Amino acid sequence: MESLVVPVLILLAVIAGVALAVRAMGRRKATRTAEPAQPAATSAELARTAAAKLSEDEHRRLYALIAQGQAMAAIKLYYEATGDGLRASRDAVGALAAHPQPYRSPEVAGPEQDDDEDDEPQRFPYRYRAIASKGDVTREVSSNMLNDEIYGRIRTLARNGDTEAAATALTRHSDISMKQAREFIELLDD
Repeated sequence: MESLVVPVLILLAVIAGVALAVRAMGRRKATRTAEPAQPAATSAELARTAAAKLSEDEHRRLYALIAQGQAMAAIKLYYEATGDGLRASRDAVGALAAHPQPYRSPEVAGPEQDDDEDDEPQRFPYRYRAIASKGDVTREVSSNMLNDEIYGRIRTLARNGDTEAAATALTRHSDISMKQAREFIELLDD
């Protein structure tokens, strides 16, 4: 009988150790899921706020790192430039990648200015790619004078049937010809 006591005690110790490990993992998982996730609707607002914290050089370098796919280096740059925490820096860089922001100097950052049709288009420190396809035909426009807002207006014009105005706006904000712009717009007006 004494020969079974030692193996039984070892078995009980192993069972107790496994039970404690499972319980600890459950608690760790519960604390991770309890953290509130940031709503996607504030992502663009977060991007605007994050961009406002950067100098022109930091802004340019951050977008260069994002364009090169160097997310960790971009987070490190943002972290060092702003002093925000690592999680806040990660979220800010993610928002900036998802919603590219033009650099605005502190004087211009206050009231947003409307883009008049007669003004020269603004040049952004990043290249925006717009892709349209229908069937086997695919067209791409890449320009540093486009962003989500401008491309959205062009798509709206095309979908509303004003293809000539959409093509004109596209040529204004890119380096393509009117013929190429019309071919691109034809793929948008579904």
